[in-house]
Amino acid sequence: DAYSGFWNLGKVPFSKTNTNIGVTYTPWLTDLGLNDVYLASLAGYHKFDDIQAVTFGLRYFSLGSIQFTDANGNQLNTFRPREYAIDAGYTRKLSSKSGLGIGLHYISSDLAGGTVNGVTYKKGTSFAGDIHYFHNGQKENGQGLNWGVTLSNLGTKISYTSDASQEDFIPANLGIGATYTKVFDADNKMAFSGEFNKLLVPTPPSVTDSAGLADYRDESVVSSWFSSFSGSQELREVTAALGIEYTYKDQFSVRTGYFYENPEKGNRQYFTFGAGLKYSQFGLDFSYLLPSGSGVNRNPLSNTLRFTLSYSLDKK
Repeated sequence: DAYSGFWNLGKVPFSKTNTNIGVTYTPWLTDLGLNDVYLASLAGYHKFDDIQAVTFGLRYFSLGSIQFTDANGNQLNTFRPREYAIDAGYTRKLSSKSGLGIGLHYISSDLAGGTVNGVTYKKGTSFAGDIHYFHNGQKENGQGLNWGVTLSNLGTKISYTSDASQEDFIPANLGIGATYTKVFDADNKMAFSGEFNKLLVPTPPSVTDSAGLADYRDESVVSSWFSSFSGSQELREVTAALGIEYTYKDQFSVRTGYFYENPEKGNRQYFTFGAGLKYSQFGLDFSYLLPSGSGVNRNPLSNTLRFTLSYSLDKK
């Protein structure tokens, strides 16, 4: 669909429509009563033919108005942090069963402004690239196993000051996933999905280990991708997700899923529920996130309803 450029570019040449665009709006932290924090995105693709296509995307994150304070709670300045990323990609079929895509991103992260304790903060920028592979193992009726592998956010470090020693890695990621679709008849089918993601960023040392932190920030980007697999903490940084989707006549879908992250690496654990409706050239999707556990696991999207509107430019 329109959002494949964010997840796996290799899927796009297998789309049934030639041009598709989508917009998504996600309220953020509404569970805390905030109404000026949100994530919005625009995405789409265009197929030149049955072999190749291009994708585009824009993601914008507004963090609202924030009152900055010092360590003692004294008020400093106010600021409106915001971030955006501009995405573009090219993808083509390698064969009738596989596709490969390459994506590029420009990232702008404006989190703080002004001078505090002699440190002047600036907007952080970074450039990154993706490599996406997709294998289509479905039969003509849609039944079968699809799988994919992605390397995303492979890019330069980012810094919010002019101090070169304060640069940090962006979240490079290795993703592996698969979906098996079972077709019961012409009207009914179910899809079962599984996905694993591993950050390609080495585990940082304790903030009290100044020498170790300096060595950590001196490490090159390419070296960090490989060192992210060494050490006792790295396997704990693998997240897992499972999902099930039921579709009726390729027009109505209901979905549910579960996401797990190690308690020592963020402890995000939640269920998701969603539904989708397609009518003519339009598509409308909703999703809802429900935290799991004892109720202490807060998530920015807890109890939030988000929606996506998509539109196919094909005349048929």
